[in-house]
Amino acid sequence: MVYALALLGNLLLASAALSAPSGRLAARLERRREGRQSQPINRLELPATNSTGTRNVEYSSNWAGAVYDSAAGTYKAVTATFVVPTPKAASGSSSGAASAWVGIDGDTCGNAILQTGVDFTVTNGAVSYDAWYEWYPDYAYDFSGIPIAAGNSITITVTASSTKAGTAVIKNNTTGKTVTKSLTSTAALCEQNAEWIVEDFEEGSSLVPFANFGTVTFTNALATTSSGSTVGPKGATPIDIQQNGKTLTSVSTTSTSVTV
Repeated sequence: MVYALALLGNLLLASAALSAPSGRLAARLERRREGRQSQPINRLELPATNSTGTRNVEYSSNWAGAVYDSAAGTYKAVTATFVVPTPKAASGSSSGAASAWVGIDGDTCGNAILQTGVDFTVTNGAVSYDAWYEWYPDYAYDFSGIPIAAGNSITITVTASSTKAGTAVIKNNTTGKTVTKSLTSTAALCEQNAEWIVEDFEEGSSLVPFANFGTVTFTNALATTSSGSTVGPKGATPIDIQQNGKTLTSVSTTSTSVTV
């Protein structure tokens, strides 16, 4: 009887160990529980500069990239491809994170954002990646079934079928895996902003330490309009992240790319 009870206890302990998430998975799940969330752009009231030529660069505390601002109902889809970077911890910290994504709205229309992308996070030297989708003001949710590693080529696309419905698609071109999520929301899009962004996102109610990710270049960057035509980012407004008086990014654009 004592042997049977001991065996049962060992089985229960083994079962608990098998069902417990790994340290990295547990940390990722905790991040979601705490509320990992992209936010509309937080523009800074700073003088614009001409560091990219004839177009003025504007500043934000959380977005870096390129953003279009047009009439409501203009943009129906946004897409781009990028190579996953290897992040390093933020200066003065043992951790850091950032997120590369494409989206519709969130700048001059801040009540909703349809977006999808990849988080890259480093914690005490351990690097992890999360593919996600979000219809702000709801939180971000992870895709499953699409492992991501440094150096992978990733194509991300959002499409608005209406102001309250759309899809988010992530394709790992390196592995051939694709995930798709159909979304609906009570928060209506304006469809007046299209963007290619690297973001310092929020967990809880504060920005995460912004990772040193080197460079992210969105290639084959296109926005599809309601007329069916496409536009590249050359005419979009470039935005750099500035925090505590220090500019952390340097954005440039071409007719088909955005480099952050």
